[in-house]
Amino acid sequence: MPAEHERVSREEEITSAFVELADTLVAEFDVMDFLHTLTERTTSLLPVDAAGVILLNTQGRMIDATASDERTRRLELAQIEWQEGPCRDCIRTGAPIPDTPLDTEPAQGRWPRFTEWAAERGFVAAAAVPLRLRTTAIGALNLFRARLRPMDHPDLRLAQALADAATIGILQYRAIRDQTVINEQLEGALGTRVVIEQAKGMLAERLGLSPDEAFQRLRTRARHHQILLTELSRQVISGKADPEQFTGPPS
Repeated sequence: MPAEHERVSREEEITSAFVELADTLVAEFDVMDFLHTLTERTTSLLPVDAAGVILLNTQGRMIDATASDERTRRLELAQIEWQEGPCRDCIRTGAPIPDTPLDTEPAQGRWPRFTEWAAERGFVAAAAVPLRLRTTAIGALNLFRARLRPMDHPDLRLAQALADAATIGILQYRAIRDQTVINEQLEGALGTRVVIEQAKGMLAERLGLSPDEAFQRLRTRARHHQILLTELSRQVISGKADPEQFTGPPS
Protein backbone atom coordinates (compact mmCIF):
# COMPACT_ATOMS: atom_id res chain seq x y z
CA MET A 1 0.00 0.00 0.00
CA PRO A 2 2.76 2.58 0.76
CA ALA A 3 4.25 1.98 -2.69
CA GLU A 4 0.86 2.53 -4.34
CA HIS A 5 0.32 5.71 -2.32
CA GLU A 6 3.79 6.95 -3.30
CA ARG A 7 3.06 6.24 -6.96
CA VAL A 8 -0.24 8.13 -6.85
CA SER A 9 1.37 11.06 -5.06
CA ARG A 10 4.11 11.28 -7.66
CA GLU A 11 1.57 11.16 -10.49
CA GLU A 12 -0.38 13.96 -8.80
CA GLU A 13 2.80 15.99 -8.36
CA ILE A 14 3.69 15.56 -12.05
CA THR A 15 0.19 16.58 -13.10
CA SER A 16 0.33 19.62 -10.83
CA ALA A 17 3.68 20.65 -12.31
CA PHE A 18 2.38 20.57 -15.87
CA VAL A 19 -0.73 22.51 -14.91
CA GLU A 20 1.43 25.16 -13.25
CA LEU A 21 3.78 25.42 -16.25
CA ALA A 22 0.83 25.73 -18.62
CA ASP A 23 -0.91 28.43 -16.61
CA THR A 24 0.70 31.50 -18.19
CA LEU A 25 -2.47 33.31 -19.30
CA VAL A 26 -2.54 35.54 -16.25
CA ALA A 27 -2.40 39.31 -16.01
CA GLU A 28 0.88 39.50 -14.11
CA PHE A 29 2.90 36.76 -15.78
CA ASP A 30 6.56 37.01 -14.75
CA VAL A 31 8.97 35.13 -17.01
CA MET A 32 11.83 35.02 -14.52
CA ASP A 33 9.64 33.69 -11.72
CA PHE A 34 8.14 31.21 -14.18
CA LEU A 35 11.58 29.85 -15.13
CA HIS A 36 12.53 29.54 -11.48
CA THR A 37 9.37 27.50 -10.97
CA LEU A 38 10.61 25.22 -13.74
CA THR A 39 13.87 24.58 -11.86
CA GLU A 40 11.97 23.96 -8.61
CA ARG A 41 9.66 21.40 -10.19
CA THR A 42 12.59 19.73 -11.94
CA THR A 43 14.56 19.19 -8.74
CA SER A 44 11.41 18.00 -6.98
CA LEU A 45 10.34 15.45 -9.59
CA LEU A 46 13.67 14.13 -10.83
CA PRO A 47 16.67 12.47 -9.11
CA VAL A 48 18.74 15.66 -9.47
CA ASP A 49 20.11 18.03 -6.87
CA ALA A 50 20.15 21.23 -8.90
CA ALA A 51 18.84 22.70 -12.13
CA GLY A 52 19.31 25.83 -14.20
CA VAL A 53 18.06 27.47 -17.37
CA ILE A 54 20.19 29.15 -20.02
CA LEU A 55 18.61 31.03 -22.93
CA LEU A 56 19.91 32.55 -26.17
CA ASN A 57 19.66 36.27 -26.88
CA THR A 58 19.18 37.85 -30.32
CA GLN A 59 22.92 37.67 -31.02
CA GLY A 60 22.98 33.96 -30.29
CA ARG A 61 24.86 34.45 -27.00
CA MET A 62 24.04 32.27 -24.00
CA ILE A 63 22.56 34.11 -21.03
CA ASP A 64 21.97 32.57 -17.61
CA ALA A 65 18.25 32.96 -16.91
CA THR A 66 17.84 31.26 -13.54
CA ALA A 67 19.14 28.47 -11.33
CA SER A 68 17.85 26.55 -8.35
CA ASP A 69 20.61 27.98 -6.12
CA GLU A 70 23.66 30.25 -6.19
CA ARG A 71 26.15 27.40 -6.56
CA THR A 72 24.37 26.21 -9.69
CA ARG A 73 24.16 29.73 -11.08
CA ARG A 74 27.94 30.00 -10.86
CA LEU A 75 28.22 26.68 -12.66
CA GLU A 76 25.98 28.05 -15.42
CA LEU A 77 28.13 31.16 -15.71
CA ALA A 78 31.24 28.99 -15.98
CA GLN A 79 29.72 27.11 -18.92
CA ILE A 80 29.00 30.38 -20.67
CA GLU A 81 32.45 31.84 -20.01
CA TRP A 82 34.33 28.73 -21.14
CA GLN A 83 31.94 27.82 -23.95
CA GLU A 84 31.92 24.21 -22.85
CA GLY A 85 29.59 21.94 -20.94
CA PRO A 86 26.39 19.97 -21.47
CA CYS A 87 24.31 23.13 -21.85
CA ARG A 88 26.38 24.48 -24.73
CA ASP A 89 26.29 21.14 -26.54
CA CYS A 90 22.55 20.81 -25.94
CA ILE A 91 21.77 24.25 -27.37
CA ARG A 92 24.17 23.80 -30.30
CA THR A 93 22.73 20.44 -31.37
CA GLY A 94 19.15 20.90 -30.21
CA ALA A 95 19.31 17.37 -28.76
CA PRO A 96 19.29 16.16 -25.14
CA ILE A 97 22.60 15.42 -23.43
CA PRO A 98 22.12 12.18 -21.45
CA ASP A 99 23.15 11.78 -17.84
CA THR A 100 26.97 11.92 -17.95
CA PRO A 101 29.28 11.07 -15.02
CA LEU A 102 31.87 13.82 -14.72
CA ASP A 103 34.75 11.53 -13.73
CA THR A 104 34.74 9.66 -17.05
CA GLU A 105 36.98 10.23 -20.05
CA PRO A 106 34.13 11.20 -22.41
CA ALA A 107 33.04 14.01 -20.08
CA GLN A 108 36.54 15.20 -19.22
CA GLY A 109 37.59 15.03 -22.86
CA ARG A 110 34.64 17.15 -24.04
CA TRP A 111 34.44 19.55 -21.10
CA PRO A 112 37.84 19.59 -19.30
CA ARG A 113 37.45 22.87 -17.38
CA PHE A 114 33.76 22.42 -16.69
CA THR A 115 34.13 18.91 -15.24
CA GLU A 116 36.97 19.94 -12.95
CA TRP A 117 35.13 23.04 -11.73
CA ALA A 118 31.87 21.12 -11.18
CA ALA A 119 33.59 18.26 -9.35
CA GLU A 120 35.30 20.71 -6.99
CA ARG A 121 31.84 21.92 -6.01
CA GLY A 122 30.47 18.47 -5.28
CA PHE A 123 28.72 17.54 -8.53
CA VAL A 124 29.18 14.04 -9.95
CA ALA A 125 27.07 14.09 -13.12
CA ALA A 126 25.26 16.43 -15.50
CA ALA A 127 22.63 16.31 -18.23
CA ALA A 128 20.69 18.82 -20.31
CA VAL A 129 17.50 18.99 -22.37
CA PRO A 130 16.69 21.72 -24.91
CA LEU A 131 13.97 24.35 -24.73
CA ARG A 132 12.84 23.95 -28.33
CA LEU A 133 10.70 25.85 -30.77
CA ARG A 134 10.02 23.32 -33.52
CA THR A 135 13.58 22.09 -34.30
CA THR A 136 15.42 25.15 -33.02
CA ALA A 137 16.74 25.36 -29.45
CA ILE A 138 16.13 28.70 -27.74
CA GLY A 139 17.78 27.54 -24.54
CA ALA A 140 18.38 24.53 -22.31
CA LEU A 141 17.36 23.10 -18.96
CA ASN A 142 20.47 21.85 -17.15
CA LEU A 143 20.39 19.02 -14.62
CA PHE A 144 23.10 18.35 -12.03
CA ARG A 145 23.58 15.51 -9.56
CA ALA A 146 25.68 15.48 -6.41
CA ARG A 147 24.87 11.84 -5.58
CA LEU A 148 25.68 8.55 -7.26
CA ARG A 149 22.12 7.83 -8.31
CA PRO A 150 21.86 7.77 -12.11
CA MET A 151 19.01 9.22 -14.13
CA ASP A 152 17.36 6.68 -16.40
CA HIS A 153 15.71 7.23 -19.78
CA PRO A 154 12.20 7.89 -18.36
CA ASP A 155 13.71 10.59 -16.11
CA LEU A 156 15.28 12.32 -19.11
CA ARG A 157 12.00 12.09 -21.02
CA LEU A 158 10.19 13.72 -18.10
CA ALA A 159 12.81 16.48 -18.02
CA GLN A 160 12.28 17.07 -21.74
CA ALA A 161 8.52 17.16 -21.25
CA LEU A 162 8.89 19.79 -18.52
CA ALA A 163 11.18 21.84 -20.76
CA ASP A 164 8.71 21.54 -23.64
CA ALA A 165 5.82 22.60 -21.40
CA ALA A 166 7.76 25.64 -20.22
CA THR A 167 8.64 26.64 -23.78
CA ILE A 168 5.03 26.27 -24.91
CA GLY A 169 3.86 28.29 -21.91
CA ILE A 170 6.19 31.19 -22.68
CA LEU A 171 5.27 31.25 -26.35
CA GLN A 172 1.58 30.84 -25.60
CA TYR A 173 1.65 33.89 -23.37
CA ARG A 174 3.10 36.04 -26.11
CA ALA A 175 1.09 34.45 -28.93
CA ILE A 176 4.19 34.68 -31.11
CA ARG A 177 5.21 32.51 -34.04
CA ASP A 178 8.21 34.34 -35.50
CA GLN A 179 11.57 33.14 -34.14
CA THR A 180 13.22 36.56 -34.24
CA VAL A 181 10.46 38.20 -32.24
CA ILE A 182 10.55 35.37 -29.69
CA ASN A 183 14.25 35.91 -29.09
CA GLU A 184 13.71 39.66 -28.72
CA GLN A 185 11.00 39.04 -26.14
CA LEU A 186 13.16 36.60 -24.22
CA GLU A 187 16.11 38.97 -24.30
CA GLY A 188 13.91 41.65 -22.73
CA ALA A 189 13.03 39.20 -19.97
CA LEU A 190 16.68 38.34 -19.47
CA GLY A 191 17.45 42.01 -18.97
CA THR A 192 15.43 41.86 -15.78
CA ARG A 193 17.93 39.36 -14.37
CA VAL A 194 20.39 42.19 -13.78
CA VAL A 195 17.79 44.06 -11.72
CA ILE A 196 16.94 40.99 -9.66
CA GLU A 197 20.60 40.17 -9.00
CA GLN A 198 21.29 43.73 -7.87
CA ALA A 199 18.33 43.72 -5.47
CA LYS A 200 19.30 40.27 -4.19
CA GLY A 201 22.82 41.50 -3.49
CA MET A 202 21.57 44.57 -1.64
CA LEU A 203 19.29 42.48 0.58
CA ALA A 204 22.00 39.92 1.26
CA GLU A 205 24.47 42.60 2.34
CA ARG A 206 21.96 44.60 4.40
CA LEU A 207 20.40 41.63 6.21
CA GLY A 208 23.42 39.34 6.41
CA LEU A 209 21.82 36.66 4.25
CA SER A 210 23.16 34.27 1.65
CA PRO A 211 22.25 35.11 -1.97
CA ASP A 212 19.85 32.14 -2.02
CA GLU A 213 18.08 33.30 1.16
CA ALA A 214 17.84 36.86 -0.14
CA PHE A 215 16.29 35.67 -3.40
CA GLN A 216 13.74 33.48 -1.61
CA ARG A 217 12.61 36.38 0.59
CA LEU A 218 12.38 38.65 -2.43
CA ARG A 219 10.34 36.12 -4.38
CA THR A 220 8.08 35.24 -1.42
CA ARG A 221 7.24 38.89 -0.78
CA ALA A 222 6.53 39.53 -4.47
CA ARG A 223 4.13 36.60 -4.59
CA HIS A 224 2.48 37.52 -1.28
CA HIS A 225 1.74 41.06 -2.48
CA GLN A 226 0.99 39.92 -6.05
CA ILE A 227 3.50 42.21 -7.73
CA LEU A 228 6.13 41.40 -10.32
CA LEU A 229 9.43 40.14 -8.98
CA THR A 230 11.18 42.66 -11.22
CA GLU A 231 9.09 45.56 -9.93
CA LEU A 232 9.80 44.68 -6.29
CA SER A 233 13.49 44.41 -7.15
CA ARG A 234 13.40 47.92 -8.61
CA GLN A 235 11.73 49.16 -5.43
CA VAL A 236 14.54 47.66 -3.34
CA ILE A 237 17.19 49.28 -5.54
CA SER A 238 15.49 52.69 -5.52
CA GLY A 239 14.89 52.60 -1.77
CA LYS A 240 11.09 52.50 -2.02
CA ALA A 241 11.11 49.05 -0.42
CA ASP A 242 12.95 49.08 2.90
CA PRO A 243 15.18 45.98 3.26
CA GLU A 244 13.93 45.69 6.87
CA GLN A 245 10.55 44.62 5.42
CA PHE A 246 12.23 41.37 4.39
CA THR A 247 13.39 40.35 7.88
CA GLY A 248 10.27 38.32 8.70
CA PRO A 249 7.16 36.78 7.13
CA PRO A 250 5.59 39.02 4.45
CA SER A 251 2.77 41.19 5.73
